[in-house]
Amino acid sequence: MSINKAKLTSKYQTSIPKEIREILGLNKGDSIGFEIIEGEKKEVKLFKLASFDIDYLKSLDSSLGEWNSKEDNENFKHLQA
Repeated sequence: MSINKAKLTSKYQTSIPKEIREILGLNKGDSIGFEIIEGEKKEVKLFKLASFDIDYLKSLDSSLGEWNSKEDNENFKHLQA
């Protein structure tokens, strides 16, 4: 496992390390997404969004809220990769 780190500025901004940008194929102007993974330790997954993903995710946000609960996460954790 390789650890990369970055510092937050006073405005909570940061730079994504070169190795991570290369792995994700990030370019200037790209959109990225963050997924919070609940567990013993909270983790955050960073991924590159395709331009259509943003509108698609926004459209799903309101319709899938009923499935976003602690109980659902516990009941379906065995299905997570």
